[in-house]
Amino acid sequence: MRKIGHFIDGKNIAGTSGRTADIFNPNTGAVQAQVTMGTPDELDIAVQSAVKAQAEWANVNPQKRSRVLFAYKMLVDAHMDELAELLSSEHGKVVADSRGDVMRGIDVIEFACGVPQNQKGEHTMGAGPGIDVYSIRKPLGVVAAITPFNFPAMIPMWMFGMAISTGNACILKPSEKDPSVPMRLAELFVEAGGPIGLLNVINGDKEVVDAILQHDDIKAVSFVGSSDIAHYVYQESAKYGKRAQCMGGAKNHGIILPDADMDQAVQDVLGAAFGSAGERCMALPVVVPVGEGTAERFLEKMLPAIEGLKIGISTDPDADYGPVVTAAHKAKVTEYIDLAIEEGATLLVDGRGFELQGYEDGYFLGPTLFDNVTTDMTTYKEEIFGPVLQIVRADTFEEALALPSEHQYGNGVAIYTVNGRAAREFADRVEVGMVGINVPIPVPVSYHSFGGWKRSAFGDINQYGMEGLRFYTKTKTVTQRWPDKPTEDSAFIIPTF
Repeated sequence: MRKIGHFIDGKNIAGTSGRTADIFNPNTGAVQAQVTMGTPDELDIAVQSAVKAQAEWANVNPQKRSRVLFAYKMLVDAHMDELAELLSSEHGKVVADSRGDVMRGIDVIEFACGVPQNQKGEHTMGAGPGIDVYSIRKPLGVVAAITPFNFPAMIPMWMFGMAISTGNACILKPSEKDPSVPMRLAELFVEAGGPIGLLNVINGDKEVVDAILQHDDIKAVSFVGSSDIAHYVYQESAKYGKRAQCMGGAKNHGIILPDADMDQAVQDVLGAAFGSAGERCMALPVVVPVGEGTAERFLEKMLPAIEGLKIGISTDPDADYGPVVTAAHKAKVTEYIDLAIEEGATLLVDGRGFELQGYEDGYFLGPTLFDNVTTDMTTYKEEIFGPVLQIVRADTFEEALALPSEHQYGNGVAIYTVNGRAAREFADRVEVGMVGINVPIPVPVSYHSFGGWKRSAFGDINQYGMEGLRFYTKTKTVTQRWPDKPTEDSAFIIPTF
């Protein structure tokens, strides 16, 4: 049985707690490895290693930091196939999707390579008589990244790429469900020339999370996960004086106006709703056709499209999506389907009971489609996080606009239309953090930033891009003058320049 411990000070260590969690192969249901849960003492060892490394790294000039990151980017790219296959074996998403997971992480590393330009401060010469003012961005110190199971490559690189580029050290606490890729990413960082101790990985559960939140030497926490835990991490971070950005759950809507290209909308919604078995915070699990005619045209094309989906094992190159991550998660999604039926939604396609021949013990769910879902249903209010698509019918543009705007989550939204004025108005008025116009999964590119609104995000600063750089740095402003003789200005009066 493969054993996974921690990666601290450039070495894989076994861990001492004696507590372990099973890592499953979602395709077969078999236990393939065990990961050791960390302890507060092991976290402290990792932090002290990071403190030492960060003190030296902060004094490395930005162009040298950029070179290390560029070498890292090249190495991760060279190991793409290995990382994607390893990711699929623990998460269950198909290998092509896993490659996308790694690639979107590499995108942020590429942006982080631009740190010599991005971390420049500001300068004003002659702000007063002989007085210059300039600002500089300083690293925070040691920061922590707590990442979810659904993107075990992309989201860690979002966080530690930006943190390390700006002069910080990072403690990474990945999901215990699929920790092998984060561990491998840390190994590759050292192989690329990254300083020992600058990126440490400690595996664990709530005990380690609480130890991170309470540790005096950890200055900031970046988190992605469920909204309840995101809120908890945000509150505890504030309690202990830490900066925090905590991204939570989502219930993203896809609005289809009557003039939309229906073929394109159906194809996009199909992938956005069922890709990666729906285990994406930017999935599109709710579609809102505007008008009865639009809804009927959507169903006419969506039903046969769903029938054409192929569910297969992660390594099947023809599969559209694979299993969900664990048996417990499969049971949770199934319970939501049961509940939606009880709540009165119309079940059009039932994914329960799906079995893949030869892989009957795998965690597979077929696609599920509900019509006539209403806003008072629990299954509409909550995030299902599985291959389940719900149709909420709207009569007007205003009604469709109100649905995502009034929902507790505000991560992403999409609208399908050929009407530029309607799209512009929708994008301006909708109360959601990320908007796609004829784009189903509007995850911003690396030089913009990622972040939702309402219960989808806690904290004022988004992930990656220039927002990420601001999160991982603190501004110091210097006001200076070099007089050639003493001034006669009174030191008792506030200077006005």
